[in-house]
Amino acid sequence: MDIQRITSPGGITAFLVEHHDNPLIALRFAFRGGSAQDPEGKGGLSYFVTGMMDEGAGDMDAAAFQEKEQELAVHMDFNTSRDLVTCSYQTLTARKDDAFDLLKTVLTEPRFDADATERVKGQILAGLKLDQNNPVNVASRAWSELAFDGHPYSLPIKGSFDTVPAIMPEDLKSYANRVFARNNLIVVAVGDIDPETLAKDLDHIFGGLPEKSELASVPDAKLVSGPVREIVEMDIPQSIVQFGQQGVMRSDPEFLPAYVLNYIIGGGGFNSRLMEEVRVKRGLAYSVNSHLFPFQHAAVFMGRVATKNEAVAESLSVIKQELSRIAEEGPTEDELDDAKRYLTGAYALRFDSSSSIANQLLFLEVEGLGVDYVHERNDLIEAVTLEDVKQVAHRMLGTDRLITTIVGKPVEAEADPSLGEMA
Repeated sequence: MDIQRITSPGGITAFLVEHHDNPLIALRFAFRGGSAQDPEGKGGLSYFVTGMMDEGAGDMDAAAFQEKEQELAVHMDFNTSRDLVTCSYQTLTARKDDAFDLLKTVLTEPRFDADATERVKGQILAGLKLDQNNPVNVASRAWSELAFDGHPYSLPIKGSFDTVPAIMPEDLKSYANRVFARNNLIVVAVGDIDPETLAKDLDHIFGGLPEKSELASVPDAKLVSGPVREIVEMDIPQSIVQFGQQGVMRSDPEFLPAYVLNYIIGGGGFNSRLMEEVRVKRGLAYSVNSHLFPFQHAAVFMGRVATKNEAVAESLSVIKQELSRIAEEGPTEDELDDAKRYLTGAYALRFDSSSSIANQLLFLEVEGLGVDYVHERNDLIEAVTLEDVKQVAHRMLGTDRLITTIVGKPVEAEADPSLGEMA
């Protein structure tokens, strides 16, 4: 790929991958903020805002706006995470001008009408009721509340039954005004557009936004000291167990060794240690996995296993033993070679469409890695040594720090002192 950095006359920058094979343009952009910017007592505000972005703008109410979307055949999808509000926007080249006019109106003149606000609020509350019966969602929410106690990351992104009803149209407007700003903006464009045209369009779409955001300061999160556990009783035959602890920040020099290590532990499907020990050898669970989550203000190594209630304690015991063994011994040379071979070979699959290219480049910019990372990344993975992985394994995998939430009716886990004190 030829990745260009474009700067508009108004000073807005963007990555561009220009190709004219198809008459399509994919935009992917983000504003730093996310749910960590939700004010006290208004949890779920960022999520609510993203649900309102197609509910009217300018002189169009919700019905007129959605009719215009269909007429122009644009794809628009706003989402929020703990640190970002993102949008995926796609249009046909022939309808670019009208489509970009519509996007400009969405960003600079969102309506947040009272009737649409109440309708979307009802949809969010209905979704929260469904989430109450989803053990995976319950385990994830309980883990965040336990691990990030007192930090904005401890609050659910979608809000709660206490906070969502309190959100009013003026709250939505206030959030958009504070967060949607030019100094807070990251943009990627991929497809049938040239640099000169994109530069003008960047100013047209985003130039009317405030110059500076008004973000509240968010401190770095300190995870609760483990081992600690919480059991959420739910009358289901299979428990969901989420476990985790301090990970490695994306800016840390040891992140890539940790990334390779995670593939070996639980990120590699049937090639991973945990899948081999928990499912293949012992038949304790259908699935077990692990992930690294490098947030802006925290880093987490996290895993999940789903197993019958009678096997929770044994499954956790096997997981802890395997994590301890890797922490002490590290992986084998063969495991490292297999991990690097897969991770380098699969990287190209992340760039198989305009939208996926835009998504990858957006997060390179979010993480401050720079445009050259696309070409350097596989060499950096290949350069990871066994000693690098052993060192980060020893640093990251001490099981005396595990934070664990269990949703279900585990038979033995509550009495297992090795899981830590009950929260």
